[in-house]
Amino acid sequence: MVGVAGVLLFSALAAAQGNAPRSPWKYYPEDARANEGPGGPAPVRDLSGTWAGESSGAGVQRLVRPESPPPLTALGKQLFDLNVAEGTGVTVAETNDPHVRYCDPFGFPRNMNDQIRSMTIATGPGRTFVMLKFMNIWREIWTDGRALPTNVGGRGPDAHDPTYNGYSVGRWEDDYTFVVETTGTAPETWATETGYPHSAEARVTERFHRTSKNDLTATTTMDDPKLYTRQVAMGEVHFRWIPSQTFFDFSCVPSSVQRYLDEMADPAGDPNAAQ
Repeated sequence: MVGVAGVLLFSALAAAQGNAPRSPWKYYPEDARANEGPGGPAPVRDLSGTWAGESSGAGVQRLVRPESPPPLTALGKQLFDLNVAEGTGVTVAETNDPHVRYCDPFGFPRNMNDQIRSMTIATGPGRTFVMLKFMNIWREIWTDGRALPTNVGGRGPDAHDPTYNGYSVGRWEDDYTFVVETTGTAPETWATETGYPHSAEARVTERFHRTSKNDLTATTTMDDPKLYTRQVAMGEVHFRWIPSQTFFDFSCVPSSVQRYLDEMADPAGDPNAAQ
């Protein structure tokens, strides 16, 4: 009798939650998860909207991860060996990942292959914006026909400073494929969560391909002859249309991270902490 009563109570609660009014300000991952099928044909030359990624809670699966091991030059291997990524056999206390330790921005292209929660794409005259939920980052992609800068990180009045997201230009390859090229990303950032290095001269190419109303993929490659012996496949990420189009922030807060490191992560990773 107790078991039956428990089942009935759970069913009643579930039904009440299912019938509860929904806030237009809230993201419901189950909506994106249940948004099955293509949803109709993809609109021509239009990526606009809000999309759920693999870390959105909507059951979106990554298609292809960055190739491993990377094809490194001698200098690339030297820099890669300096980057100690959190993961198998490495604790938070031992990593030197600038994001994990200090909440530093991922930079590009890592912000497109790590913590892929959701993004909104918006198009205006001569520019397309990609707004990423994690860390409230926005990328600016110019579509006015300008060329990428060729003197990034150099000296002189015509030089350009590297930035976290670099300098990007975009064009339509066909009615459903938007190609973005980026250079000038800050070399102190990692290209992947596993610590792949990159130089300021690296050239990253993304192909955003919309196969239906509900499906979008982003395939990324990187050319960086200083650090890699050939083009690097940076993976392919899948996105699903969010029916409510709700977009909200998810930030790394430095003060919270510092407290976590001080009280939990660093003591747990110290071999002398248990003595």
